[in-house]
Amino acid sequence: MQVFTMLPVNDWNQTGSAARAAETAGFDALMTVEAKHDPFLPLAVAALATKRIALTTSVAVAFPRSPAVTAMQAWDLHANSTGRFVLGLGSQVKGHNERRFGVPWTPPAPRLRDYVRALRAIWRCWQTGEELRHEGEHYRLTLMTPDFSPEPTGLPMVPVTIAAVGPAMLRVAGEVADGVRLHPICSRRYLEEVCMPRLVEGMRRSGRKRENFNVHGGGFIATGPDAASVAKAMDWVRFRIAFYGSTRTYMPILELHGLQDLGMKLHDLSVQGRWREMAALVSDDVVRIFAACGTYDEIVPAIETRFGGAADAIELNFAPGTEPGPMRELVANIHRIPHAFQGFATT
Repeated sequence: MQVFTMLPVNDWNQTGSAARAAETAGFDALMTVEAKHDPFLPLAVAALATKRIALTTSVAVAFPRSPAVTAMQAWDLHANSTGRFVLGLGSQVKGHNERRFGVPWTPPAPRLRDYVRALRAIWRCWQTGEELRHEGEHYRLTLMTPDFSPEPTGLPMVPVTIAAVGPAMLRVAGEVADGVRLHPICSRRYLEEVCMPRLVEGMRRSGRKRENFNVHGGGFIATGPDAASVAKAMDWVRFRIAFYGSTRTYMPILELHGLQDLGMKLHDLSVQGRWREMAALVSDDVVRIFAACGTYDEIVPAIETRFGGAADAIELNFAPGTEPGPMRELVANIHRIPHAFQGFATT
């Protein structure tokens, strides 16, 4: 199983050393998320500081950016990392698109499908010199002159992964993407009963193979060297579950486990602004639905039980100052868990 870890993004003076440490520890990929900081720029720092580890936005918000802008950022990161960049995209929700980014909202699944196809049309144009002609439902791109075309890289095309929760976006991910980034609020049961059938349906539409499709997550890892640190990690997960569970978008996942009443209580508290009270409603049993929990000595079997045979990659983060030895040992042990993904087919 692959192991990804989060790259520090708020202080670029620390980014290079953190990236090198993750590569030395054996991690497969460095991730950035679009929250408080730009997700692309720190990966450029990491690209120059490392040689092997993959670099991925997980995820960048698509619709506020033109496909042409995203295509250029991805192209340069891919070229300057010698083919190690993976573009992870997400739609975000309506409120954030309209009120945080100021862009109009349309049904996100068909729009993101068109977005990914537009990206690949641009990259084919740059790599092969073919005419740019993408005329989709949402994006029409027909102009690309030599002055605005970067040099061909000779590398495989940039892999694209999509964040997906609902059935429509899961089908789109299987149909047009090279992988899926599942939300942390995703149980093994939701992955097997809801996510995989939709992903497989999408793959069948386009003839994609499961071994070339990367399934990342979803769920949390709560671990540490001792019971106290595991309890602290579980409290962090408890807060995240309460935060996400208060949003109606994730209600179907809670309903699958008979937790709709919990979801409604969390939503009511969030509307009242009573954020500090929400985590107390999330029991340890609920935490364990969404997280693999245990000390370093216990966590690998817990990860295999929680994710094995379903996911190809997980996210694992260590506290600052953790000794390199335990990190390398734990990552190596997780690598021994079998997974279906064999590599992207992006030649």
